Amino acid sequence: MTVWLSFCILQRALMLVKYSNGPGNSRIRVEDTILEFTAKSQLISEVVFRAMAMSLDLEDHCFLDKCGVRATMQARFNFFPPCSRHDLVLGLKPHSDSSAITIVLQDQEVEGLQLLKDDQWFRVPVIPGALLINIGDQIEIMSNGFFKSPVHRAVINPTRERFSVAVFYSPDPENDIEPVDGLVNEARPRLYKKVKNYVGNFLQYYQQGKRLVEDMKI
Repeated sequence: MTVWLSFCILQRALMLVKYSNGPGNSRIRVEDTILEFTAKSQLISEVVFRAMAMSLDLEDHCFLDKCGVRATMQARFNFFPPCSRHDLVLGLKPHSDSSAITIVLQDQEVEGLQLLKDDQWFRVPVIPGALLINIGDQIEIMSNGFFKSPVHRAVINPTRERFSVAVFYSPDPENDIEPVDGLVNEARPRLYKKVKNYVGNFLQYYQQGKRLVEDMKI
């Protein structure tokens, strides 16, 4: 699997070091930390994929096989400054993730993530030392709707800044993403179309406030 870290991501991390009072070798330590965190996130992802497959009575490698050997991991650093008019702005507008799963390291003190359920927003509590695993659109498709990709948003705190790190695990864009055969039968027919390069097609829907996964439904 390819571990992908863009220059932009590293640049953001290094900017944090630039404005800190750390020693001169902080840059190297930050790069090493990012690579180590991403590598360990890969291991966590594999455990989660196997557990999800087994919970549906599938072979444990089923979802990993669908993602392929050229699956990608993309890390994003989020910084949300405080805003006195927090009622007028959002840190991230409502959306679901284009990935298969997303591993989120939340701010350990300041809440901000919210999930939409039954047309109501629910806060996601901070659990110190815990990682949040979010289901993405592509697992919703592969699981034929057994797992749901939740709509979520990030809100701004009026007095405190907030940081988070999200690692997106996405299948090879050249792979066909569709419901797993073992989850399609007469009682539960195929609910989603076949799609390639899901992430590449996701942005235009996000910009319009729409969900690509809804268009994938049969």
